[in-house]
Amino acid sequence: MRNYFHSSTFRTPTCPKSVTLTMFALAFILMILAPIQPCCAQDENASQILDEASANTEKYRKSDAIVTFTTEAAKPIRDAEVTIEQTSHDFLFGNIIFPVVGVLGKFEDIQVFRPQLFKRRFADVFNMAIFPFYWSSYEPIPGREDWDKIVPIVDWCKINGITPKGHPLAWVESGGTPRWLYDLPTELTEDLLKARITRIVKGFAGKIDIWDVVNEPAHTVTWSSVMKDPYGTRYTAVPIKDIADWVEKCYRWAHQANPAAELIINDYEQIVTHFIPDTRVRFYNLVAELKKRGTPLHGIGLQAHAEAVWYSPHEFWETLNYYAKLELPIHITEFIPQSSGKEIKGGWKQGKWTKEAQAEFAEQTYRLSFGHPWVASINWWGLSDRYIWMERPGGGLIDENYRPKPAYTTVRNLIKKEWMTKTTRQTAEDGSVDFRGFYGDYNITLKPKEGAVQTFNIHLKKGEANKWQFQILRN
Repeated sequence: MRNYFHSSTFRTPTCPKSVTLTMFALAFILMILAPIQPCCAQDENASQILDEASANTEKYRKSDAIVTFTTEAAKPIRDAEVTIEQTSHDFLFGNIIFPVVGVLGKFEDIQVFRPQLFKRRFADVFNMAIFPFYWSSYEPIPGREDWDKIVPIVDWCKINGITPKGHPLAWVESGGTPRWLYDLPTELTEDLLKARITRIVKGFAGKIDIWDVVNEPAHTVTWSSVMKDPYGTRYTAVPIKDIADWVEKCYRWAHQANPAAELIINDYEQIVTHFIPDTRVRFYNLVAELKKRGTPLHGIGLQAHAEAVWYSPHEFWETLNYYAKLELPIHITEFIPQSSGKEIKGGWKQGKWTKEAQAEFAEQTYRLSFGHPWVASINWWGLSDRYIWMERPGGGLIDENYRPKPAYTTVRNLIKKEWMTKTTRQTAEDGSVDFRGFYGDYNITLKPKEGAVQTFNIHLKKGEANKWQFQILRN
């Protein structure tokens, strides 16, 4: 207080009334401002984190590149116009494609489903599609699998530059344990699980090479526990070693079926841990245990379902840094910000979940994900409000009439505009152009002063020299 008042001000018996009122007024103001200060500190902290993510985007998502053009006689082609246009991302931006493969569920009315428009909206933003392999729906009757519904859409993805991913191969929740397993001996069900994983991963090799192998293991009991008591509790904490014992087998089966496949482990409540306080520690310890055993595990999947919570940049960034210590690529596997009109929770933001709030929160999460060096993908869990899992209504990027919402435009602008490289250069005296671009595929179009326009394809890749030389053939 001495910063505000001279010591003589506090002589209470002779203190003038005006000074006393001033003191009370200032005290009241300070009392009001006190709770705001942490928010200001949080805002400053958030700004620093977002700035760090932005700097990381420039540092870790891009590379310098040089393209040189010469004639057949090895002479440089000088002063030619070169258009550099990125056509794809190495970073994976995904969404589920369940409705197109016939998994409509209770949220979709097949009479109004417009698959062609759905696919067009999908392909206009995303370069990864998640396919459903829940055992209960994929093989509802023993031996009758839904592969024939999936293959045509996988082929469509390949044609459109979209990477397919399968989810999940093993899950002890009811969606991953068809009822026809319940009356079988436990040992036989494990044999059938092995056969399922082997058959699917090997059968789809070359078409689907990224898999969420085991889903939500840190929250659930073991496979044998469920098979011995299929009507008992499934979501409860059991010793990490016991979980690792059955999970490890699944990854070894999958790896043996397709050694080139990327195998991910997936779990929830990693950003907002309000149900089980130690859920993050349990999942971390499980991954660490699997790594110690030499398990063929290639990525950590973090579900980021926010429900009604707007988590702060600090919470999200802290989680990514925590898992980065395991030195495995991180995948934000499931993300659904809502636009339901409900109250925003969590204390970071106030207000309601409007379409604009959904877009702002999505932008925050995408910037942080793309700006963290260990993150390899981020997946929105549902394209349309007609088919959305948790945050219905309003968790999609397009509305029930397939019209883009603000979040769709926001995410598309990030992926297709801000984070895509497009520039024009003139070749130098040595026939070269240099640029810095995001990792991915490019069309390089040369327009010489004489001769035909020619286009070349390059792939800007992390860890590579990213230098090319093209010899131009004269007509």
